[in-house]
Amino acid sequence: MAFSYRETQIVKGMLARGDKQHDIASFFGVNGGRVAEVSTGNCDYPSATPLAEDKLPPPGPYVGAKTVFEVKEILEGAKALVKEAGDDSEEAAVCIDAISEAISKL
Repeated sequence: MAFSYRETQIVKGMLARGDKQHDIASFFGVNGGRVAEVSTGNCDYPSATPLAEDKLPPPGPYVGAKTVFEVKEILEGAKALVKEAGDDSEEAAVCIDAISEAISKL
């Protein structure tokens, strides 16, 4: 899948900042070939200007899908432990809600 104009600007900005191509690809969840296409100008928006550094995401490395999966498993386990503890207090409910919210963001 090709990058949008705005994504191309972000990629160019990250490249100009010196980010590694595989980190940029990881950030977008794409194959490194997509980043290489932008790097060489062989993309849909070769004239897109790089985004200013203060508008870029923080530099990588970024968490990979395997780590996200592992964190989700850990959070599911923590949620189960809180539920199994049998504590029906408001604090326990808030904890379960917070863990559920964190899981939904992964």
